[in-house]
Amino acid sequence: MTDNTHNNNAHLDQKPTINGHLQDKLVRDSITHNQNITAQVQARQSYETNTTLNMGIDAGIENSKRNDFTQVQDLPTGTPQGQQTTMPNHTTSNNANIDTVDNTSAQIQTAKQTLFNQRDDINNPHTPDTDGNEETHFGYKTVNKAEKQARVADVFTSVAKKYDIMNDLMSFGIHRLWKRYAISLSGVRAGQHVLDIAGGTGDLAKVFSREVGRNGHVVLSDINAAMLEVGRERLINAGCNNVDFVLANAETLAPFDDNSFDLVTISFGLRNVTDKDAALKSMYRVLKPGGRLLILEFSKPVFEPLSKAYDLYSFTALPIMGKLIANDSESYQYLAESIRMHPDQQTLKQMMQQAGFENCDYHNLTAGIVAVHRGFKA
Repeated sequence: MTDNTHNNNAHLDQKPTINGHLQDKLVRDSITHNQNITAQVQARQSYETNTTLNMGIDAGIENSKRNDFTQVQDLPTGTPQGQQTTMPNHTTSNNANIDTVDNTSAQIQTAKQTLFNQRDDINNPHTPDTDGNEETHFGYKTVNKAEKQARVADVFTSVAKKYDIMNDLMSFGIHRLWKRYAISLSGVRAGQHVLDIAGGTGDLAKVFSREVGRNGHVVLSDINAAMLEVGRERLINAGCNNVDFVLANAETLAPFDDNSFDLVTISFGLRNVTDKDAALKSMYRVLKPGGRLLILEFSKPVFEPLSKAYDLYSFTALPIMGKLIANDSESYQYLAESIRMHPDQQTLKQMMQQAGFENCDYHNLTAGIVAVHRGFKA
């Protein structure tokens, strides 16, 4: 496997040098595309706000229904049922309670509890009752397990609208080659059912939508409502009419039945999951026998000199770019730290095997900065 991996790496790493202008073109195209999408989203939000004001409460209610993610009754026959109902946003009721209390400290405490969108805390399996004071990592910080999901939600809600642009800038456009390579290993075919977990802005789901065709189906799943909304806008504008958008927790994948999907993918999302072992077991559960799991994630560089340069870039340039482009340096500091805390290639392969996957392997990309892991359900 090592020799094949090396050959694959050598072949892939040569791609960006075939055309010296490829990366620049990718970045320019992505920036232009994302500016267009952002303008469309802002125009739509402005239109919907004005419509609500002009037509009253009934129009506002109808408009909010259109903005809900896929509901159970809307899923086509043959796809997994049991869509998680959207958690209500308790901010309004909390604010009402605050109005009746004059105590400033109570207001501050309530505000801290509602920093993140309540929908992002759906089906959180980690609570003080279940986990007590058990701790885990949030980047280089140590936090209670019950808190991590909400903290990660804050990060991605903050960066959602600039996520694609930042991906292009941070990776110099190479993330598109990484994703293209992962898709080449997916074996996806017409008519299949695909689940893209933590799919965010929909890069992979857009390609899978085309590959599975009219008789196939794709579910773009994310725990973060802001990211999922950006992905939905993008894919609807692209005419992807065989994709559903579902809020779901990767650790449980509660909305989905056993043996439901031919292919499950998670791209740059596993490192943010509180309990990765639980997530891998859930992925195994929802796969059909013979189905395939693909994990595209940052990993450990295999050359020490590259590793040191990569660390310097990650902890200096990324926060600066985050501040300039997304007005958020702390989120990109966390992203850099979360990469360092993620299991290395061999450890993740062993975790997949412990979850039940067979014929597991991995392919290093860009000298191990990123790796694609693959496993099969017997």
